[in-house]
Amino acid sequence: MPGIGKTASDFTAEADSGESLTLSSLRDKQVVLYFYPKDNTAGSAKEACECSDNLGAFTGKNAVIVGVSTGSVKSHQTFKGKYELSLTLVADPDNKIVNKYGVYVEKKNYGRAYMGVARTTFLTDEQGKIVKTYDRVRVAGHVEQVLADS
Repeated sequence: MPGIGKTASDFTAEADSGESLTLSSLRDKQVVLYFYPKDNTAGSAKEACECSDNLGAFTGKNAVIVGVSTGSVKSHQTFKGKYELSLTLVADPDNKIVNKYGVYVEKKNYGRAYMGVARTTFLTDEQGKIVKTYDRVRVAGHVEQVLADS
């Protein structure tokens, strides 16, 4: 997992718009880069809706929000439409980004072990340096905390 003070690992991937997004192209803004397990699950929907609902406040702080999961572009488009989200979602179906950030980990549920995305957020400054990392994110209150820290 990239540490505080390090430059966020760059990537280029397809966003829900169908266009490529390169993280380093956002270097003149703070970036809230959040990783979530799966589209259309209760926790992911709540987190995405709270991010989307607070987008104006983040924009006022010169920040953009980028969500990343291993879902497909089509899945992201459906998720975004269903919840009327106004943020950018990036598809990582080959797990390159989640592995680069160290958030694709072994998880356990009801005694069953499996690999999945750990809900994690990275906040970068305008130069692309990580200024805060939030791991083992609990959705309740998380967006407010990131907003306060940005």
